[in-house]
Amino acid sequence: MGFFGRLATLIKSNLNDLISKSEDPEKMLNQVILDMNTQLVEAKKQVAVAIADEKKLKKQLDNESSVAEEWERKAMMAVRAGDDQLAKEALLRKKEHDALAAQFKDQWEKQKQATDQLKTALRALNHKIEEAKRKKNVLIARKRRAEAMKSIQETMSGLSDTSAFDTFDRMASKIDQMEAETEAASELSEEYSGDVLKHKFAQLEATAGADSDLEELKKKMGLIEEEPAPAVAARVDAEEEEEMSEEELAELEEALAALKEREMGG
Repeated sequence: MGFFGRLATLIKSNLNDLISKSEDPEKMLNQVILDMNTQLVEAKKQVAVAIADEKKLKKQLDNESSVAEEWERKAMMAVRAGDDQLAKEALLRKKEHDALAAQFKDQWEKQKQATDQLKTALRALNHKIEEAKRKKNVLIARKRRAEAMKSIQETMSGLSDTSAFDTFDRMASKIDQMEAETEAASELSEEYSGDVLKHKFAQLEATAGADSDLEELKKKMGLIEEEPAPAVAARVDAEEEEEMSEEELAELEEALAALKEREMGG
């Protein structure tokens, strides 16, 4: 298994282990992503080294090819000059550089193929890490949502406990007692240190009418009889009085005289 294969296996195992036994998913997910990024940096360095080797081999290939071409050009020059021996020596040198160029070409092609594979693997690894980051965000969102729901459930469970409501009832009773004690203290303070006469009249006004209301209720129930209304004396105007006759006046005077004599005689 190559380097990137081992790295991918490590990432997968880290994620599976995280999901199965993590104590703090959010912290561990962040740590795994951090480790992945560190490993990605190392992978990029190795790919960079491979690319550098591939470029070096290509440069050596080009250089040997260029030298071989140069010796071929010199051989042609010697042929034109009629010096076949010099031309043969130039062709031998060209052949040496062609052989080196062929070796470098073979190495370069293999290195280029390996480098292309490393680049492809690096892009795949980078994609997997980005996917892991997105998965991490989803997992963290799920974790926070679960924590929120757990908190709400715990709160609701606490509210369902009657002890919380008992506390409210107990506090309400205590406050009622405090208010009653305050009102009683205020009444006592007014009665014994305030205007006593004013307080008595206030009590009288508060109970006024209670006796008459009770009497009316008993009359309504038929427990007592209603008293007859007193006769109203007829008023006689002086102008409407009838005039007394002379006989009545004489009798009146006679009665008065007899009454006077009786008083004198007695």
